[in-house]
Amino acid sequence: MTTKVEKSVVVDVPVSTAYNQWTQFEEFPEFMGAVQEVEQLDDQRLRWVAQIGGVRREWEARILEQRPDEKIAWAATEGATNAGAVYFAPVGTGQSRITLELEYEPEGVVEKAGDALSIVERQAEKDVESFKTFIEGRATATGAWRGDVEGATVGTPGVESATSQGDSGKAGVSKTAMAAGAAAVAAGAAAVAATRGGGSDEESQASPATDEVVAPVVEEDTFVSEPVVTDDEAFVSEPVVAEAVVVEEDPRTDSRGGI
Repeated sequence: MTTKVEKSVVVDVPVSTAYNQWTQFEEFPEFMGAVQEVEQLDDQRLRWVAQIGGVRREWEARILEQRPDEKIAWAATEGATNAGAVYFAPVGTGQSRITLELEYEPEGVVEKAGDALSIVERQAEKDVESFKTFIEGRATATGAWRGDVEGATVGTPGVESATSQGDSGKAGVSKTAMAAGAAAVAAGAAAVAATRGGGSDEESQASPATDEVVAPVVEEDTFVSEPVVTDDEAFVSEPVVAEAVVVEEDPRTDSRGGI
């Protein structure tokens, strides 16, 4: 199941300045917190490395359409499946609106757990705000590319425009990814328990939960954690193998499927 994200911000620079800076793809790590590296292979191809929620992903993307001061649209060709566009529009004297729209396909239990907590959406919101701070602090772009990429893209391309089929996490899972995924599932389970428990806050705090909460497992995956080395050299944890199994639906679960 794909997820769509849309974020917008008004920046106090002319639209040409905002657009020019956005064409400097290799400088994205300056204001995009999750992006570790962007390499521009040619006028239309980019290689990305990012880490969100403890999961490191890589992909190559092709620019499908680029119109100066208006739009840049892309879709992945290899690796993590995603696509989207960024739009530019003047909104007043010396101001412009930037709208980022993207669609991606989370893979694996860890990414899907993070997706349920809107980690990517919150990261996108931080990124557009960071871009605002970055470009307004400079007032001028660090560079510009004013070429056109002619395309037949109508609106924002979705993942159906991407030719990649995901990489199944082949880029690697960081040491904290398993903990992040477990925390995400635990947080979701706690929210379900709080919703179903009812009663006052004092009752909820004083009485232990009587119903067992079964966290949904969306697919069968096996993860092997990496050894964790602490400051105490005498303590080195052994790798832990965690295998997710499909659990039959709890009959007490709301049949509408909502949480």
